[in-house]
Amino acid sequence: MDWITIALPKGRLADQTLDLLEASGYDCAAARESSRRLILEDPAAGLRFILAKPADVPTYVDYGAADLGVVGKDTLLEEGRRLYEVLDLGFGKCRLCVCGVPSLKDRLHTLPNKRVATKYPAVARRYFETVRRESVEIIKLNGSVELAPLTGLAEVIVDIVESGRTLRENGLDVLETIADVSARMVVNRVSMKMKSSRIHEMIEAVRVTLEARKGQGGTES
Repeated sequence: MDWITIALPKGRLADQTLDLLEASGYDCAAARESSRRLILEDPAAGLRFILAKPADVPTYVDYGAADLGVVGKDTLLEEGRRLYEVLDLGFGKCRLCVCGVPSLKDRLHTLPNKRVATKYPAVARRYFETVRRESVEIIKLNGSVELAPLTGLAEVIVDIVESGRTLRENGLDVLETIADVSARMVVNRVSMKMKSSRIHEMIEAVRVTLEARKGQGGTES
């Protein structure tokens, strides 16, 4: 069978993607099964769903284990994979920011030899060295990066910001915005050629649904 395999990030983004696909005319009942299985198939629809950690989705798509995937723009920027980014799905909105104590607002340039703590070392290094043209020491952390400025581990952090509540509760603030983030649909470069008809059909169906949502007052965030 000529499957279309879609890699989905576990959690809320997967649910929102399935809602979008169903609104676009695709039967995603198989992917909604209450199961511990990580690969879910619907032979009638010719769809296979892979449930993966968000950071792994670009890898599955890049290597052809999945034809398409849905992943946050932050992960795409960090991974730097050679994928076709075909649609901004409009949900999972947040910002990738440089954050620190409010007194550093508009004063980042006064800190020589900055240490930057982050879950996004590639993004952070690229931003500081290419955009700000500064040499920094990057400290890779896997969680609660807000702790870094509070403990003196680093002067600033690079992290995802939604409401900013966690920052404020820890005496921190957004200093600069690196990029706006939302969920994106990506496609394997070979699959785009080999399964062109079905993939373009899906992209167009989803695009039409997104346009209709915008006409009704916006997309879900």
